[in-house]
Amino acid sequence: MSHDSFAGLSRAQLAVVVPELLLCGHLIDRSGMPHTIGAFGREGMTQVAIDEWQVASPVYTRRMQAALGFAGDSVETIFKGLQLDIGAPPQFLDFRFRVDDHDHGEFWLDHCGALADVEPLGEQFVRAMCHDIEDPTFDATALATNPHAQVRPVHRPPRQPADRQPVCAWRVTIDAANEPPPVPRNAALVAGSVAAGVELSPIDAGEEGTADYRGPLLSDLRFADFSRSALIRIAEEVALQQHLLVAGFLIAIRERVDEQRATEIGRKQFAGVAGVASGRIRAALGLSDDPAALARVLDLHPALNPRQYVGTRIETAGATVTLTLDRRCGGVRDGVWPALLEPEHLAPLDALVRGVDPHYTCRTSKVTDDELVVDVVRADEPAGEAVEVALTRISTGANFAFADRGIPLPLTVL
Repeated sequence: MSHDSFAGLSRAQLAVVVPELLLCGHLIDRSGMPHTIGAFGREGMTQVAIDEWQVASPVYTRRMQAALGFAGDSVETIFKGLQLDIGAPPQFLDFRFRVDDHDHGEFWLDHCGALADVEPLGEQFVRAMCHDIEDPTFDATALATNPHAQVRPVHRPPRQPADRQPVCAWRVTIDAANEPPPVPRNAALVAGSVAAGVELSPIDAGEEGTADYRGPLLSDLRFADFSRSALIRIAEEVALQQHLLVAGFLIAIRERVDEQRATEIGRKQFAGVAGVASGRIRAALGLSDDPAALARVLDLHPALNPRQYVGTRIETAGATVTLTLDRRCGGVRDGVWPALLEPEHLAPLDALVRGVDPHYTCRTSKVTDDELVVDVVRADEPAGEAVEVALTRISTGANFAFADRGIPLPLTVL
């Protein structure tokens, strides 16, 4: 039995999976942070985070704008992009917006899961995230929409008083007098990647539901309102965002250490988020832990999607699930997660499948220049949770629950 990735889901299932993918994308940094701190210290980790987001977010922001037809140069366009960005997963980072006019607006966070993760680590980590990282990366995201956009704080953590609400507030201003920030030195590497230009599934404008985001900015995106083909495209784009972010991460890491060490750090980052993501996907869809459920999770996992970029095939035969990875695919050529899987280095896949059930283990069954074939079988004894997964699970995002907020309100009048 073969599988069809996101196209194998119903519209209702897709509406559940999309916010999960956005949240899992955000957890990539939670997974990578411990290992970058270990290699480079807190200041080095901060600079890696800046480097990766600066080069990735403009690329994937423009892709999502084009996919959903809301490209423009306004504050409203910037805010719409944030609602579909792994840097701002819905509810976990509870962005609220106000648009004053084409060139002016504000946003604030009523809840910030990222802040909840770092506040216990102390003020230095809070300042690293909310000052050192946010200043250049917010501007880089806005730059994708308008080179003269600037994002500046109204107030931000460290919180004074300690329970201040909203946790932060920011003003966005577009002014021709604003000097665009310098182009990051590695921007061309990501902009020229296979991922940046890959063509994903088209949206059928004739289907039931919303096919784009051309209307007013909404207080929240209710994914169930989108059409099935729009949700498939959004899911593919969000999975691709993760690979683009990983591309930026690995570029930054490879500038600092040799290739072997960079690959080790990349595999640890991959393993940590892979295990948490598979567990969340399984739970969100109410799946069991049998081989059919495992195959479905593999089929939907962002590390193995979108198919047009990663090139995987998942098949089930009895109690064995087989994953075939195309070693010529875009993800391998770009040197991101799929390229880190080798016959003798399957730890990220082990972490992924054990997010469904700790008894599963991966075994290489065939290797050619074109394919890596891995069988997933059930061991007699459960494996312990990988350290990388346990470190990622420290994030409050690992167990975050989405809520139904009802009908969203339009925030702009067109």
